[in-house]
Amino acid sequence: MPLRSGKVPRDAVHHPLFARCYARASVAAETRMGMGRIRGRLLGGLSGRVIEIGAGNGLNFAHYPGTVAEVVAIEPERRLRHLAVEAALRAEVPVDVVPGAAEALPVKSEGFDAAVVSLVLCSVRDVPRALGELRRVLRPGGEVRFFEHGRGGGRAMGFTQHALDRTVWPLVSGGCHVAREPVRALRDAGFELGPYRRVLMPEQGPTLPTSYCVLGTAWRPAEG
Repeated sequence: MPLRSGKVPRDAVHHPLFARCYARASVAAETRMGMGRIRGRLLGGLSGRVIEIGAGNGLNFAHYPGTVAEVVAIEPERRLRHLAVEAALRAEVPVDVVPGAAEALPVKSEGFDAAVVSLVLCSVRDVPRALGELRRVLRPGGEVRFFEHGRGGGRAMGFTQHALDRTVWPLVSGGCHVAREPVRALRDAGFELGPYRRVLMPEQGPTLPTSYCVLGTAWRPAEG
């Protein structure tokens, strides 16, 4: 894999307790919350070289179609990265799991046909910088597939989300924020928004501050 010059920190993020909890909860969510179906919709139809930002424990890998030539999966957290490596060995497409942070992707510019961000923009430290890096590594006209949670609901829920972000939630959830606006962030970063839809997770059950999700597509402009 073509790396940029310079050393990349092996542990840009270190949340071992959260990583353990996330690994268990995410596996359970595949069936109980319908995340497996969401991943299929997120990744269906992709092709060429793909970069996945914040791959976590690699649950997306099983859903990449055979038209994908290679996946470079960036994961900063050591425990999750080890789990992602195990998942990569079971994947039907070539997957290279690499340490690195979204704000400084360790790959060359314009090297990918598509990018995947899945439940990651909530926790990156600098969203504009991370999305700037995403634009850099995509070829002109390259596609972004995203599934993210963020701000939603009425006034009371909005107040709750902002209160959580200012207090305990990022501390106990690996830096996650529940009131960010991923669609706006992509637009502000210069991506062209394609079709997207709002999704509640779980689809049935209590509506939580983390329930308001969006699933969609965006593109790096063909020029610029």
